[in-house]
Amino acid sequence: RVPSFATDPWNPHMSKNLIITLCLLVVAALGIGLLVYLDGDDEATTAQGAARPTAPGDGPEEQPTAPADVLVRENSRYLDQVEDAQVTVVEFLDFECEACRAQYPVMERLREDYDGRINMVIRYVPLPGHLNSGPSAAAVEAAARQDALDEMYQRMFETQGEWGESREDQSEVFVGFAEDLGLDMDEFVETMESEETEARVQADFDDGLLLGVQGTPTIFVNGRPAPSMPSHEVLSAMIDSELE
Repeated sequence: RVPSFATDPWNPHMSKNLIITLCLLVVAALGIGLLVYLDGDDEATTAQGAARPTAPGDGPEEQPTAPADVLVRENSRYLDQVEDAQVTVVEFLDFECEACRAQYPVMERLREDYDGRINMVIRYVPLPGHLNSGPSAAAVEAAARQDALDEMYQRMFETQGEWGESREDQSEVFVGFAEDLGLDMDEFVETMESEETEARVQADFDDGLLLGVQGTPTIFVNGRPAPSMPSHEVLSAMIDSELE
């Protein structure tokens, strides 16, 4: 089995509280839409992927900080982890998301520029409507269990054009990636298809909901949400302000 959230956001693993939360988010969105209509303010629309609505003129430093214990869990996956790092960058992503693929080179450049100075964490947000976002997240998590997180993370984005947006399950493609990386194949397949892995990926998805993540990629720097699709310059400025 592979995670079901890619095609069914109302899966059995989602708690009643989260269903209520989703309903409240829908009601809130309708309310905001009504206010925008009444005010006639076309600039009030928030771009998809923003962590939460941003008031005009508010910079990232003026945004509320996300709760640290929800933003990064004990089992969250680190691409880079530095002892006593002053800055932690967290990206909520979907491996089948084209916007995440476009953001990928920016994030890799940041990792190179700040190597040994900051933490980089990824959280799984397989979006409904992407058939292979769940299986790809499960494959990355299974690779992480064999200390191949970075390699599989990179492989997913570098090959997304070959398997993304497919209407067929691409799990066998991901198994092929694991074989190329020299992983233990029995362990990889068992982990990728396990209920434990499905629940692990779902937990990241649920945390995204709790933090108000509305799309991918959504990026936080020390808990502060970056603008939608932030450039290298924007993220560097946010990081540098935290390092000062």
